[in-house]
Amino acid sequence: MSGPARRNYGPLYSSAMAIWLTVFFLFPLIIIVVYSFMKKGLYGGVDMGRFSLDAYRALANPSFAVITVRTVLTSVAATFITILAAMPCGYYMAKSRHQTILLLLIIIPFWTNFLIRVFAWMNILGNNGFINDLLQRIGLIHDYIPFMYNQGTVVLVLVYMYLPYAILPLYSTIDKFDFSLLEAARDLGAGKAAAMIRILFPNIRSGIYTAVLFTFIPIFGAYAVPLLVGGKDSYMLGNVVADQLTKARNWPLASAISLVLTAVTTIGIIVMLILQKRDAARFQGVKGAAEPGEGARRGGGA
Repeated sequence: MSGPARRNYGPLYSSAMAIWLTVFFLFPLIIIVVYSFMKKGLYGGVDMGRFSLDAYRALANPSFAVITVRTVLTSVAATFITILAAMPCGYYMAKSRHQTILLLLIIIPFWTNFLIRVFAWMNILGNNGFINDLLQRIGLIHDYIPFMYNQGTVVLVLVYMYLPYAILPLYSTIDKFDFSLLEAARDLGAGKAAAMIRILFPNIRSGIYTAVLFTFIPIFGAYAVPLLVGGKDSYMLGNVVADQLTKARNWPLASAISLVLTAVTTIGIIVMLILQKRDAARFQGVKGAAEPGEGARRGGGA
């Protein structure tokens, strides 16, 4: 006799997460989509009774195109520099015997408020900041150097802010890497740089993809850093959304811009997932091709 049928409690266990995602993710996204197709209200908000494409027509304005291009270029540059800086950090941490201390040093910045760290950079780079004061004291300059309010400063501060988000996934991936493969490549005549490029990088692609996502997505929607250290010539799409909500009170346009941000980040996530899936399939194919050879060698040896 078969025992009593077991009830499947999986849907019940996952219902809390489903409700959370529906209430705090799906519903707000639906509201943004609906608002983007509405007419701007006379005193702000939207006129729910009037369908309009004015917000999307406004996106064709050349000024928005300039800001969009600037946002993309700034995000790509900051992400690229962040990954370049995070790679040696993650590699050193993976090979170090003091990983706990190094991880603590990486996590410490998270204990400080985001805005406090931005204001710290403003005190360092300002006209009367630490660097200008130091250069004047040692006699290298007689007047301050305008380090602030340019695109380079925005990239610098963004790299600092999101560097831990890139270091941690890279460290986690490199820590699982078999470093004897690098030694084998060196024994076979490969240089150190060639061994890194041809052996290390292909094996830590998943960590690189994760680091890119963790840095590009928040940088692409950055608001506080361009506002505080970049000035008007460094405005990004996040600043435009805030201005349309608080100053112009054009909620449909702000919603349309937010959808553009969401679409770009979603496309980036899909591309990264496809690349990860392709690498995983390639790895399984190589592993499957190697196993029959190993079996044949064992059979021949027997």
